[in-house]
Amino acid sequence: MTVFVCSLVLPKTVHFGLPNVPPSRQVKSSCDNSQPDAPPPVTGKSDALGASIRHLSPEPADITPPHTPPNAGWPGSFSPGPFSNEDGFRMQLPSDSTVPNDDVDSKLDSRVKYLRPHVGSPLQAEIFEQRSQRNTNGEDHNAVLQRLPPQRGNTDGASAGTWTIVDARQGNGGLRNAVNAAVRDGKISHCTWIGTLGMRTDAVEGTQQKMDIEDALATEHDMLAVFCSDKDWEGHYPQFCKQILWPVFHYQMPDGPKSRAYEDHSWKYYVNLNQRFADKIVENWKRGDVIWVHDYHLLLVPRMVRKRLPDAKIGFYLHVPFPSSEIFRSLAFRQELLQGILGANLIGFQVQEYARHFLQTCSRLLSVESTTKGIQLDDRFVDVASLAIGIDSLIMNKYRGASEVIWWLRTLQSRYKDKRLIVGRDKLDHVRGVHQKLLSYELFLNENPEWRGKVVLIQIALSSSERTGLDRTVSDIVARINSSTANLAYQPVVYLKQDIDYAQYLALLSIADALVITSQREGMELTSHEYIICQDGRINPQQNYGPLILSEFTGTSSLFNGNELSVNPWSYRQCADAIKMALEMTKDEKKRRWEKLYEAVTRHTGADWFGELNTHLNRAYEEQHMRDQTSVPRLSIKKVLTQYGNANRRLILLGFEGTLVNWGPVNQIAPISPQRTITLLNELLMDDRNIVYVMSGRSPEELEGIIRMVPNLGVIAENGCFVRYYGSNGWTEMANSAHIEDWKKSVKQLMTYFLERTPGSEIEERHCSLHFHCRDVEGSDTAFRQVSACASQVNDVYESQNVHAVAVDHSVIVEPTDCNTAIAIEKAFNGLKARLSLGSDENMFDFVMVLGCGRHEEKVFKWANALQKCGKVRSTVTVSLGHRSTEAKTTLSRGVTGEFPDVSLYIKCED
Repeated sequence: MTVFVCSLVLPKTVHFGLPNVPPSRQVKSSCDNSQPDAPPPVTGKSDALGASIRHLSPEPADITPPHTPPNAGWPGSFSPGPFSNEDGFRMQLPSDSTVPNDDVDSKLDSRVKYLRPHVGSPLQAEIFEQRSQRNTNGEDHNAVLQRLPPQRGNTDGASAGTWTIVDARQGNGGLRNAVNAAVRDGKISHCTWIGTLGMRTDAVEGTQQKMDIEDALATEHDMLAVFCSDKDWEGHYPQFCKQILWPVFHYQMPDGPKSRAYEDHSWKYYVNLNQRFADKIVENWKRGDVIWVHDYHLLLVPRMVRKRLPDAKIGFYLHVPFPSSEIFRSLAFRQELLQGILGANLIGFQVQEYARHFLQTCSRLLSVESTTKGIQLDDRFVDVASLAIGIDSLIMNKYRGASEVIWWLRTLQSRYKDKRLIVGRDKLDHVRGVHQKLLSYELFLNENPEWRGKVVLIQIALSSSERTGLDRTVSDIVARINSSTANLAYQPVVYLKQDIDYAQYLALLSIADALVITSQREGMELTSHEYIICQDGRINPQQNYGPLILSEFTGTSSLFNGNELSVNPWSYRQCADAIKMALEMTKDEKKRRWEKLYEAVTRHTGADWFGELNTHLNRAYEEQHMRDQTSVPRLSIKKVLTQYGNANRRLILLGFEGTLVNWGPVNQIAPISPQRTITLLNELLMDDRNIVYVMSGRSPEELEGIIRMVPNLGVIAENGCFVRYYGSNGWTEMANSAHIEDWKKSVKQLMTYFLERTPGSEIEERHCSLHFHCRDVEGSDTAFRQVSACASQVNDVYESQNVHAVAVDHSVIVEPTDCNTAIAIEKAFNGLKARLSLGSDENMFDFVMVLGCGRHEEKVFKWANALQKCGKVRSTVTVSLGHRSTEAKTTLSRGVTGEFPDVSLYIKCED
């Protein structure tokens, strides 16, 4: 069995060399991740070289493509990298093969890329630029480049070019680390990645180079490369994903004409690239393989694969927040995106909040039934789960002991002696809240002058492709803070508009007195996890368990149970108070909080996350497969006759609507051919060994006519809210009538709002439920929208009152959740033991049969199947007459009116 992990960008990519340029003079690609946590080397000469290359016209497809564009997404680069605002952009661990072990060779990896000085940054920033041009062994940059993996390619003349497979800088580092850890720990046995190279590839299309690259990735790294046209790539990620999906998923509404133009123009490219992924999966899939599709770049892939591989085991996981339905519905292609995700067997989210938003959005926009466990479609059930991703602390701890990290730790301790360090590392975009963080810090200094000269904020701002005024605004705030407080020996803000390498990063987290994260929205903030690990005192004996100041709008905040200092980034006062509290907190309090945070981080590791996802997917797939109509066997009439004839006590449970009778309009009592049904029920009850219950959604008053003609019939009315026990003459109310009247009054007011705005609709009130009917509304689209909106608002507003709304066949049914048919049947079943005067060890029934076709009967099927498992019944027969996925063990293609009466007559003749 192979586990396919589909992500937009592979963990490996290709570094293309220039023809006739020695490797020592070539600028490394930004895709190269030999040390994934520092920007590429930049000098005036190399930058000029890169700029000249970028202005070259495209080369013919039959020769080596241009050099991989350098410095993408870094300050001063010609064009921003396409992943410059990825949610998963963070420090990515190097591969296990390069784990430092204090020898010279192991340190080379951290010196392959160098920091680019930022003009105008504070004086203290120079500390991060020391030792950047030479390593401890005296090797310069060119010598290090010579030690890269061997290059491959042509060597025959001027058109010759080379290429090298290197680690990719782009993409989701948290996912890669988690998958690698899961493989290492034996959570999964074999993994194959599917993704793009993260760059334009038209230049190699149709060439031998493309075939060689595909072969090398597949044979050496178990990676399947997806090649798409440059037009599809540009339309998919920089336009549709970046301009449309990313803002919406982070609660930023599309900004009018610009985004609408992007959406209308780039949607087809988004579809094209998703189809390329689906084609690659289908080409390589074998029965038993597991397919995992990751993140918002590939929302359409699950359904595309499902259409061609109906039996495939597909999981989808979203690494960014899922917004509320009010935000998501602003997308023009909202239904297509939701339907694409629902092609999976299991859909995973970081936290429960995002899963709830998804369920509500599907209910509102697709008018499907949602439960706490997932989505019920017409033909199958889709599980929805929340499981937070974590970090790989094991491999991280290996790097923390490297001599390079220790050197940086001592350097920082010396430079900032007697200072308290507050650290931040964020993308410089509107989502990360750098602006709000700096204003809060300024407020803290203004209101607490005693801390001036004693505290330093080190803010690392990773560059962003957003061309807004944020960069200038942040720089102005930094300049204002420093100008009001700084002197020759002290600067309150160290602002680095560049990233730092991995050794510096670990040292900075280890020495920090507090980490401040003020994101406005974020899926998971794994930097906070790494900070907690680095605060354990392992490499810093003077460690004081620095507190974590964390935005309440990050997914991680739901894991820490208040042991962090939770803040609203828009409340500058609250953030400033949190900074003061972090700095003045007692050591015992800091240690207590850290221990709780450390426990949470180590409990939610990356390896456990991926292992649990696979376990959940396997379980969901098996359950769904068992319930699928194509997997459930047909009812064996001969076997049922044998079981029926051998039983001394029988319990027969029959659905009414759609099973025994066909109704007219859903809100009218107009059964077709009721006489045949009455005859059937009387014939069954003539046998003293039979106890028969009918399960209906109708009110007790509507069922009185049937009951009068069938003595001793047990009846479940209004889907479990009323019970007329077998042999009884009165009704027993199962629901709390006072509670029902309370919510019915307010829900009816809400329904009246929709009634007034939907000509042709009507409200039907029953004892325990309300029905909003739109069957006679002109225009199916109008009816669909009103029904979906009504169900969504009821579920949003009245969830705490144990009320649930379900959209069914142009109607909304609002009913209590604490009362259903299965609960009523179980109570009646338990009460029969006393009525029949049975001993404690004596089975009540030898034979139980349940027939039905509606969603309410599904819970009864599940209950009846469990009776036989626990030994309370000798044999159980559950039969579904519908076309949806079912808990029943058998199916019939026709209803009772077509087949079961004939069986009963045959039984009667046999008896």
